[in-house]
Amino acid sequence: MAIEPDAKTGVHHHGALESVIYIVSGKARMRWGERLEYVAEAGPGDFIFVPPYVPHQEINASTDEPLHCVLVRSDNEAVVVNLPDVDPVERPESVYWVDPIHKHPKGTDRA
Repeated sequence: MAIEPDAKTGVHHHGALESVIYIVSGKARMRWGERLEYVAEAGPGDFIFVPPYVPHQEINASTDEPLHCVLVRSDNEAVVVNLPDVDPVERPESVYWVDPIHKHPKGTDRA
């Protein structure tokens, strides 16, 4: 699928379904949590896993490039539960994958 530059979804979840997003090209930003209090970005070759019932918002993090990705879910049923009453936090906490191979982007080894 192709997502236009700077586009984003509303806050939602997919019920009991698990979702996996594979990034082909571009940069994805995912916000999640009860108030979208967490944020992480993914680029080409990265996967994003969305557990059941987790409120989230997908965002094309680029203002001028489309985001190309492949989306699969644990069932063919189209389940989207929109959550219009969520009041997102202003500045979400950045979450990074940090291990001996993947260093923290700010140059430290903190997890």
